[in-house]
Amino acid sequence: MFTEPRIHGRQKGWIEVICGSMFSGKTEELIRRLRRAQFANQKTEIFKPLLDTRYNETAIVSHNANSIPSTPVEHASNILLYASQVEVIGIDEAQFFDEELISVAQQLAARGGRVIIAGLDMDYLGKPFGPIPQLLSVAEYVTKVHAICMQCGDLASHSYRTSASDSKVLLGEKESYEPRCRHCFTVGMKTRSL
Repeated sequence: MFTEPRIHGRQKGWIEVICGSMFSGKTEELIRRLRRAQFANQKTEIFKPLLDTRYNETAIVSHNANSIPSTPVEHASNILLYASQVEVIGIDEAQFFDEELISVAQQLAARGGRVIIAGLDMDYLGKPFGPIPQLLSVAEYVTKVHAICMQCGDLASHSYRTSASDSKVLLGEKESYEPRCRHCFTVGMKTRSL
């Protein structure tokens, strides 16, 4: 379980990454951490990629329908413009941002900000996704969350695409994806390639 660090004296910045498959609770955990910061009267700002309009154009919304207002941005560099004078910065669906997100997160942390990032660590092929692998390596805190495999009930760490699209980015929900464990994901991928 993640415990927030105690800071004595001046504000020190750091990066937290919440990663996992679809339906694992990444956004739910991000919202929980951001609400705790808001409850503590910390100045927060939340961002999501402009292209993610699945549930709401401006709010971050979890699969459980919990939501929190956010600012949609097109490029990671835009976050620096909006996040000045902010103590806690939340970023959802980080896999959809450009590679500049790594530098942006490091700059925000160097300024003393607490940067909380949530995103898929692997794409539908089981390959590292977007800037998440590098963010994992520079983060002070990493939380990997798991879903439940829709095939066997074990812990799931993969997002198996059930639709026929082979596009790298396919915004979708239960109609396009299901969480799977490593074994069921591998079996599904082998069956698909036959």
